Amino acid sequence: MAGGWAEAIRAGDFARAWAINDRDLLETAHPPKHTGPRHLQRIWRGEDLKDKHVLVRCYHGLGDTIQFLRFMRALREIARSVTLWCQPELLPLAAGATGVDRAIPLHDGAPEVGFEVDIEIMEVPHAIRARRDQVEMRVPYLALPPAAVPPLRGEQGLALGLVWKVGDWDKRREVPAVLLRHVAGPGVTLYSLQRGASSEELAALGALEISTPDIVALGHRLRQLDLLICVDTMVAHLAGALGCEAWVLLHADCDWRWPQSGAHSFWYPSVRLFRQRRPGDWGHVVAEVRDALEVQLGYCRRSGNA
Repeated sequence: MAGGWAEAIRAGDFARAWAINDRDLLETAHPPKHTGPRHLQRIWRGEDLKDKHVLVRCYHGLGDTIQFLRFMRALREIARSVTLWCQPELLPLAAGATGVDRAIPLHDGAPEVGFEVDIEIMEVPHAIRARRDQVEMRVPYLALPPAAVPPLRGEQGLALGLVWKVGDWDKRREVPAVLLRHVAGPGVTLYSLQRGASSEELAALGALEISTPDIVALGHRLRQLDLLICVDTMVAHLAGALGCEAWVLLHADCDWRWPQSGAHSFWYPSVRLFRQRRPGDWGHVVAEVRDALEVQLGYCRRSGNA
């Protein structure tokens, strides 16, 4: 994405961001719809969404979909209906999101539903000219379906969840597992929510592995924890959307959705940001997290919660 657009989004200057998007719409050709795999289908080209049956396509990452589900309420206020064509893993959450009339599983090819206008989910805030008050999340905007999730096992004290690896996109986001061993001290039990964690990584961390077979179970596990410490991945967005406390570790050239400085983001008020000062240097980030955790543990002890 253009640097000017990213700067505007980071600054919360949404009017300028949408003006940049308008210019890009005029400069881009209009290929036909639904002629190939979903990644080749054209994005929204400025069609009016008012009183239309709208198909919202979610073909980016799971975290992108979770982040932009907040705009479905505002979209539904102008559209006649909203159908979310989303990743199958997210259907249990997406189907219950405010503003969504129905959710269907995403696949390559054309959707098997009728619609008048289609739009990619990350284009929705531009289409509705989202204001800052529609972007800022003041309360959690996702609800979890009921699920039978067993209680956490382990010692008493602060229950701290960890996620340190990411998918194939931008491996700079990953933190070596062994470094995170140093965030914990007395009064903390570490739990791994990392998919695909090896026995060697768990041993290096001294962490207990907890089962998260699907997105709903993962959400309930996040609610059981006192705190999540994670890298910039889907779990950070899920925790933020549910209003769970999370500390997110960012590399020096972090993604556009996070501010370039400061510890807080208007996207997720329950999230605290820790960032690299130098590319590739996670040591001081982990040290800052450890210091902040010591402060939090001291507060918990004084208040009688640990």
